[in-house]
Amino acid sequence: MLILTRRNFFKTTGAAAAAFAALRSQVATLKANPLGLPIGSQTFGFKTRIQAGDLAGLLKDLKAAGIDMVEFCDPIGYVGTNSFAAIADGKATRKILDDAGIRATSCHVDMPVYRNAANFQKTLAWAHDMGLEMLSTADLGTTRKDGTPRVTNGITTEDEVKRAADEYNEIAAVSKKAGFIQGLHNEGFVSSRLNDGRLTYPVLLHYFDPDLVKMQFQMSSMRSIGDPISYFTNYPGRFVSVHLQPVDASQGMSTPAAQRLPVKGEGPAARRGGGGGARPGGAPAAGQAAGTAGAARQGGQGGGLALGEDTADWPRIFAAAKTGGLKYPFIEIGNMDAVARSAVYLKTLT
Repeated sequence: MLILTRRNFFKTTGAAAAAFAALRSQVATLKANPLGLPIGSQTFGFKTRIQAGDLAGLLKDLKAAGIDMVEFCDPIGYVGTNSFAAIADGKATRKILDDAGIRATSCHVDMPVYRNAANFQKTLAWAHDMGLEMLSTADLGTTRKDGTPRVTNGITTEDEVKRAADEYNEIAAVSKKAGFIQGLHNEGFVSSRLNDGRLTYPVLLHYFDPDLVKMQFQMSSMRSIGDPISYFTNYPGRFVSVHLQPVDASQGMSTPAAQRLPVKGEGPAARRGGGGGARPGGAPAAGQAAGTAGAARQGGQGGGLALGEDTADWPRIFAAAKTGGLKYPFIEIGNMDAVARSAVYLKTLT
């Protein structure tokens, strides 16, 4: 296996521009991808460049960093500082992607968009124009469609979890009929707990229709959700996507603050959201077998660490991800140099 001394990389290359040029050379030299899959990037951390009309430049830089596919956020539901309105013309955006040699395979869609029939259909048409394969959402939302709270002080009930799963199963059925995989990312509501102490996330897995709803595991959520290796092995074929962030595996589990269930854009992670065993909800043990359930260092907002410079056992994680059904791995680090170093590292995991 190729050994890369990335931690000292910038000390030996001089200027940052020269360092990135050297990284691009390494990326070009290393041809293999983990599990034979393309390496992707979630674009949320680079949204200011998209908003500024620099999608072509961003894609050029991502391609040079070793990225072959990207995941966007929808242009209807993501507004204000999180706006993706610049990609609302799906056909024009597809042309920019094709020119860059990058595929857009996935998109996060805000729950209020799914809940509005007209906007849902607009999004499906846009996704077809973009050539997407998968739709998902970051957060099922802490309220029902009618505004009734699902979560109070970080606590929900199994009835609410079942109601949330039923709603998302119906959404997924519409997406599947339109030709898309429907995924769920683990932020917000899924980080709550039931009133009997169980984690919401594995209870949702019990109530989701596995033929309709697939999962996207956020690596930076290991501390609150649990060990990804356990999920991948206990729920084979259901984890088709991952968000990859560097993780400090030296810390133990923690419970999210009741009033601040984590969602992307708030703190390290702007509000975006609108089974195994007879008794659902026993969370896989975190970090005991894999040594990976630690305090996450969320790179999506520009953190300096890259994959492989952390303490997560990525070879074992990716080996288990093959059982989980991984098709779409996305680096989620809003720092281009760290993305490039991460891609170099991932290309060693053959």
